[in-house]
Amino acid sequence: MRFSICTSDQLSPKVSPLPATPYADAMNRTPALPANLGWRLVAMLYDLLPLLALWLLTSGVLLLARSGVPVAPGSATAVAELLLLWLVAGAYATASWHRGGQTLGMRPWRLRVVDAHGRDPSWRAACVRYAVAGISLLAFGIGFMWALFDRQQRTWHDLAAGTLLVRLGRSDSR
Repeated sequence: MRFSICTSDQLSPKVSPLPATPYADAMNRTPALPANLGWRLVAMLYDLLPLLALWLLTSGVLLLARSGVPVAPGSATAVAELLLLWLVAGAYATASWHRGGQTLGMRPWRLRVVDAHGRDPSWRAACVRYAVAGISLLAFGIGFMWALFDRQQRTWHDLAAGTLLVRLGRSDSR
């Protein structure tokens, strides 16, 4: 499904402005408004459930591969495993965004990530979005708080990837 996210502001310096029509699906004329920070945080909380399952599965496989021997905290192996868990979370998020614009945590709240043309983001945009979201979290959430000051409620990762998180009308829910 394609959504026409319309605004006079640019999504990022690389993306041209969108047509100045109401936020709506070009085909269905269904509203799709920018999602506020509260909806983002609730979706992130919901996404912890599938992520915890993936992290437990990954950690279990790694523990079996090490014959049950735990890793020493702060060791190179521990850092490598932490990086692997970050990549597993990234695979979950980027695949979900690219193949439907939504993670499991976004679905109940009718949230969707779209590009400047109202389509699901490309693989590149999804990867950039995930990487910059990680930087935003490491910066004590400042990148997420940016949504409080942006007219379209975009975060650092939305700006970097040329995406927008929208809240769909009830008839658009999948």
